[in-house]
Amino acid sequence: MAAKMIIDLTKTFPGRPPIRVRLQYPIETSAIMILFGPSGSGKTTVLRSVAGLEWPEQGTIQFSSSTWLDTAGGVRVAPQARQIGYMAQDYALFPTHTVAGNIAYGLGKLAAFDRKKRVDEMLELFQLHGLGGVRPRELSGGQQQRVALARAVASRPQLLLLDEPLSALDAPTRLQLRGELRSLLKQLAIPSIIVTHDWAETLTLGDAMAVMSGGAVLQTGTPQDVFSRPANVEVARVVGVETVAQGSIVEVREELATVQVGAVSLTAIATPELDSDVFVCIRAEDVTLELAGSVETSARNHLQGTVKAITSLGALAQVTILCGFPLTAVITRSALNELGLTLGTTVTARFKAGSVHLIPRR
Repeated sequence: MAAKMIIDLTKTFPGRPPIRVRLQYPIETSAIMILFGPSGSGKTTVLRSVAGLEWPEQGTIQFSSSTWLDTAGGVRVAPQARQIGYMAQDYALFPTHTVAGNIAYGLGKLAAFDRKKRVDEMLELFQLHGLGGVRPRELSGGQQQRVALARAVASRPQLLLLDEPLSALDAPTRLQLRGELRSLLKQLAIPSIIVTHDWAETLTLGDAMAVMSGGAVLQTGTPQDVFSRPANVEVARVVGVETVAQGSIVEVREELATVQVGAVSLTAIATPELDSDVFVCIRAEDVTLELAGSVETSARNHLQGTVKAITSLGALAQVTILCGFPLTAVITRSALNELGLTLGTTVTARFKAGSVHLIPRR
């Protein structure tokens, strides 16, 4: 039987909704679980509770055969007894310590020779050669992140907890280190829980994810499944599905559903458990835009509308069109210029039936 992580807790704060989390998932070597959600959803509180830095009023926390918290049974295992590596959002490096001193901080039980050997291993693993005697203020953001991560794993923990590990970095560095961080975590082969509100980090880093909002877990699954098939409209909004509209299924034929959204008919993949009243969810990257009158494509849905808004996203642009309902697409800046899109331009939006995700409206 596979080992499990069980988190079942209630934590209250004055003037805020209580955090009530029920989460259970198998622990596998190097598996990365993402706690995803907006600020204030309770992600960091859950992480700190697992670390033993917060004490829930009620609940249990179990890691494999170890019980770290059982309020009913009076079990409260201290943080240092949980064999956890914890990396704070701001890295919390000691400014008066060198890089080597920061990494060695939690290795006091080792003999001096073994402690130095472990620090040298970490400097090698995290590409910090020659920086052992340097202070944190002399490091780049990416180097500080590596030092914080090296300190977290130097004691060889059985579980690694990372709170927004990339949020303190500038955008180019963050982009560069996403894939590098996943490779490091896989190389370390330590189960990890990562808190983030960034969907790109979730898709890059995570093997599984739990979507949180309002202090509760709304959906769990692989990042690809959760982002492409949110369980309800609240999850769709939390994970950033750009188009969510009310619709009604008017016909199902040959596993395809015809859905009426206002005066517009869409084609979607039918699923047997759906009632007639649904939410229609469409991700912006699944929508292509062409000038009205362009040649038909294999996409089953092609809607004509006018451009309502254009928002710059750097190399990309988010375009909202009115086509019976507001529909959002993401295209490249070069495509925006080639099409000559401005407010009021008439365009055709195309997307496949498989890109239309239907959620019950009950």
